[in-house]
Amino acid sequence: MIGLSKQELINRNYNHIYAHEMAHKNAGGSFAGAISIERNADGIPVSGHVPIKMPVLNKENPQQTIDHANTVIRAALAPGDPSAQDYRVAAQAQQIKMQAVAFKSKHQGNQLDKFA
Repeated sequence: MIGLSKQELINRNYNHIYAHEMAHKNAGGSFAGAISIERNADGIPVSGHVPIKMPVLNKENPQQTIDHANTVIRAALAPGDPSAQDYRVAAQAQQIKMQAVAFKSKHQGNQLDKFA
């Protein structure tokens, strides 16, 4: 960037990336892992990542799956500037949520959600 020193560029990028990843982490709660920030060969931060545990369909408690999926969706879309990957994660969690909703609807009234 013209007008920015290398240190200013490092600081600006780091702060932007860290804030983005912290939004994921805060919204993801116990499902979110540690923030990692990748740097290029010049030491300038270029991207970040927070792993998040994706839900799996719990047939004994589909509401738990729905709640987990909702948390993942909120976490993926928490930053003010979600990336394409963030939207993919949200879409994947939405698909799992819809499976759980369908399963729950199909088995409504059965001995499901005994822990809900």
